[in-house]
Amino acid sequence: MKLLRFVFICFVFFALLITVFSLLIPAHIRISRATDIRASQDSVLMRIQNPAQWKNWYPGADSASLIYENGKITGIATGSNKGLQLESISDSLIIAANADKKMSMGWQIFPAAAPNTTTIQWYMNFKLRWYPWEKFSSLLLEKRYGPLMEKGLSNLKKLVEQK
Repeated sequence: MKLLRFVFICFVFFALLITVFSLLIPAHIRISRATDIRASQDSVLMRIQNPAQWKNWYPGADSASLIYENGKITGIATGSNKGLQLESISDSLIIAANADKKMSMGWQIFPAAAPNTTTIQWYMNFKLRWYPWEKFSSLLLEKRYGPLMEKGLSNLKKLVEQK
């Protein structure tokens, strides 16, 4: 009986210790990538603000179905039924979010120093709850999404620069 009580106390102690350490990890994580594209700002903006164009450059969107609202394409739906829908569009910023709003992303477009060159920054924001498994899993977000974002920006650059 003493051994069982000791194991239980150790389990509770380590669970609390892990929870305290997880509270040191921020609840808001941002991953960002940027690239320069030799094209006008309008031609880059045209590819991003239209979710039907995402199939040409966004990694994984080629097999996704489109989401329609009021007869207008507003995003893409993946097989897991979590879609990515546009929230706002301006002349230099496009913001999209998934259905539960735990993840949002945006594309910021800047004129570059070189003539006829546009800089595009793609960022992803993640809102995490206090749960230790969410906080510790956030340490892997950079490795999971960073290469996909780089591939997407590379695809977008090839697509825009060839026309």
